[in-house]
Amino acid sequence: MPEAPILRATDRVSSFGLRDVAAILIICVAALLFRSTSFIPAVVDTDEGLYMVQAREWLRGGWPLVAAWDMHPVGAPALFAVAFLVFGVSVEAARLLGVICVAITGSALFAAARAVGAPRSIGAAAGVLYAAQSVLLTGLSVNTELLIAPFVASAMALGMRGVARALRPVPEAPGTGVIVAAGLLVGCALLVKQVVVPTGCLVFALLTLPALMRGVLPWRRLFAYAGLYAVLCAGPFLLMGLVYWVQGWLPQYLDGSLLAPFRYSMERIAGWEALRRIIAAALLLGFGIAAALVALLTWRPRRAAQPMALLTALAAMWFAVASAAIAGPGFYFAHYFLLWLPSLSLLAAVGAWRVAGFIARPGLNRAAFAGVIGIIAADAWMHELQWRFERGPGLMLRDPAREVAAAVAAAAGPGGDAFIANYHPSVYVISGARLSTRFPFPAHLTGEFEDLSDTSTEAELDRVLAARPKVIVVDRGWMQTMRPAAAAQVLAAIRDHYALFTTVQEQRGPVEIWRLRDPAAVPTAPETARPSAP
Repeated sequence: MPEAPILRATDRVSSFGLRDVAAILIICVAALLFRSTSFIPAVVDTDEGLYMVQAREWLRGGWPLVAAWDMHPVGAPALFAVAFLVFGVSVEAARLLGVICVAITGSALFAAARAVGAPRSIGAAAGVLYAAQSVLLTGLSVNTELLIAPFVASAMALGMRGVARALRPVPEAPGTGVIVAAGLLVGCALLVKQVVVPTGCLVFALLTLPALMRGVLPWRRLFAYAGLYAVLCAGPFLLMGLVYWVQGWLPQYLDGSLLAPFRYSMERIAGWEALRRIIAAALLLGFGIAAALVALLTWRPRRAAQPMALLTALAAMWFAVASAAIAGPGFYFAHYFLLWLPSLSLLAAVGAWRVAGFIARPGLNRAAFAGVIGIIAADAWMHELQWRFERGPGLMLRDPAREVAAAVAAAAGPGGDAFIANYHPSVYVISGARLSTRFPFPAHLTGEFEDLSDTSTEAELDRVLAARPKVIVVDRGWMQTMRPAAAAQVLAAIRDHYALFTTVQEQRGPVEIWRLRDPAAVPTAPETARPSAP
């Protein structure tokens, strides 16, 4: 399979045709197929539920960070709110948003491969691999890593295009338009999560430094581009801050979207625990990482300007920068490693292409390449299907989260409020219950991350329990996620003022739904309804 030369921009534009459309359609179908199981469970990862709550409250007039607090900027709930507006407020709408984000990211990876002159099959394979591997590492839920990926991958495609243009026999400098487009893409991603900063810097470096080294980008224009790019990257965040300032909510905006993430990044897990989580993530992505290593081991400096070698080098830079972004917050949760996937998918596609050249006779390379890609993608999907059939709720087994939501809806009644002490916040949305606190994510109120906000969460918990929400949800299997003092407060409240409405069995233990007793009723709960010790 001979490597194609780097094409001129005009050639690439004129060469876009039915085969490119077909490749993008394949990526979109792959995204829908591999993520089809995301429409089954109500909950995959707890974080997703917070964005659902924020989006629902936003559509009701309660703005993120004011009506529903979080330690992220407002981009994630904004995207969820758009999905809810278009598809309705539901778990399925959120998961469809995930499919769309993955399809766009895969298409951007296709564009990135084509931008440096790599064959269409490489770009299509990278998109398919991204779609398949996105179901791992709790990626079946719609977390921030999936939401920023379309913006980041599109910006990186522009950066790779800039490198290819600068390396031509007659080098070309980036125009103002591409700087504006890349800056706005990175700025939109930054409105979702600040971990985009390292990759945003890489995008600008790719756009400008090769052209500077080839002598087609003057220093004066470089500095002008740097200022313009910085303004555009910060623009969406500043513009949204202006909107909050006009409404008198600037302190809440700065606290939730800027100061709280900084406080969060100051905490760290132990080094050995971080290493354990890194190894676990790498093993789960084993086939993809193995193919990526083949691409890196077969890379030769003397061929660095050829399309496949150039794509390998740029994807390796991207992977290294993504690794720095994963390490930045210091906690190494599984979904953080989804930041690896775009660059890893490009490297794995190149590695699979190399493997096909090693194992297949001439004329069978394409079939062998498709087979290797199929194995890597199928391995990722089999992990998800195995979990879905063995222990995953909603398919072969009951879905406790939906049962809890149904019980909360029945106990709260129309317009009733609820307080979820230590369970999934998505229950607020599925049940339709009103919030009883602006801290709907339990870890921020009753858990170990109570110090992230500049608000006294101890005082807020006192206020919530004193207000007597109609329903309180307590997950006995997750009592260890609550601070001892907070757990004692909640248990005392349900002992004195609530009656057990029903219990739903989770895999880790019972989830209790407590309903506020009628003041005229006997002031003690039945013996069977008394809470046990945490």
